Amino acid sequence: GKTTLINLLPRFFEATSGTISIDGQPINGLQINSLRKAISLVSQESVLFDDTILANIGFGRDGANRAAIEAAACDAAADEFIQALPYGYDTYVGEMGNRLSGGQRQRIAIARAMLKDAPILLLDEATAALDAKSEQQVQFALKKLQTGRTTLVVAHRLATVRNADLILVLEGGRITERGTHDVLLEKSGLYARLCQLQFFNDDAEK
Repeated sequence: GKTTLINLLPRFFEATSGTISIDGQPINGLQINSLRKAISLVSQESVLFDDTILANIGFGRDGANRAAIEAAACDAAADEFIQALPYGYDTYVGEMGNRLSGGQRQRIAIARAMLKDAPILLLDEATAALDAKSEQQVQFALKKLQTGRTTLVVAHRLATVRNADLILVLEGGRITERGTHDVLLEKSGLYARLCQLQFFNDDAEK
């Protein structure tokens, strides 16, 4: 359900009912290319091509020069590990990025989104598959990426969304709760129960 909602926004498929609008304008009235230029997507499974790191980041914006690509990588906390590779930015990542770790692939995807610099950012479980160390590095990069943008975040880890302006709880394909973190805690519903479980487990692990 949650990923389906995210995929409706760039019109990867069309809504069968209702209207999705950006600034009051229905998206089904926009040119596909124009709509997608306004959106960056970072998903749980980052899509990398069997090409160099430079090319994979550069895919975010046509004609971007090397300096702009490297600046985006720095912003995404990726430059340090890239420079440590045998060929740096000219290192080939392998099919689907299989020569890189999960955290490295995600930071390449974030660098690509940094370079694109779109006003709308979609994050679909962007840290769900990472270990604790990689997640911390990626979260730092994501926080920087979100600045000054409209950001929609899909996440099971509630620490990722607790500072959001509005949280929607999706249960059984329907939105059952909405509000800020504090408001939803006071309602003592599903969100509050999940918070209690997750934050208790996180404290126990520490």
